[in-house]
Amino acid sequence: MDEEKKIQILEEVMLEYGNDLVRLAFNYVKDKETAKDMVQETFIKCYEKLDEFRNESNLKTWLYRITINQCKDYLRSWHYRKVQTKSVIENTFRTVFPLTEEKIINQANTEEMLEIVASLTKNYREIIYLYYYKSLTISEITDVTGLNENTVKTRLRRAKQRLKTMMKEADIYG
Repeated sequence: MDEEKKIQILEEVMLEYGNDLVRLAFNYVKDKETAKDMVQETFIKCYEKLDEFRNESNLKTWLYRITINQCKDYLRSWHYRKVQTKSVIENTFRTVFPLTEEKIINQANTEEMLEIVASLTKNYREIIYLYYYKSLTISEITDVTGLNENTVKTRLRRAKQRLKTMMKEADIYG
């Protein structure tokens, strides 16, 4: 078979079966780019072996068989196993350690924040505790403490200002 005829057949095959072969390969390798690479290899083999095709089977089934074999070879390959192992390890580290690191940082910040709140004077500490930790409203704090509502608002505002300054000095929460 001459080169021109092989190229024409290959172009027709690529247009007609390309998408189907990519979907087939994807079912094996579970990665779109790798599936495309497998199909590209299939088309290269098709081009190289087109003279040997004996028409004992349908061209489509022949291409499917080449693609499946290509995928199976890839899945058995040293490269794939190495990449998969590396990927599993990286994903494990990415999912476990950032969460652990984030928890430790948050816990340290929370502990430091509690120390800062504890260092406030009793009047401010009490208002902050009731407002933020017990989620009471201004009027509820007024009822609990017996203070005037404006006094509670003033203490809360001043306590927030002091906390903000102290948090900046301690470099908590940026």
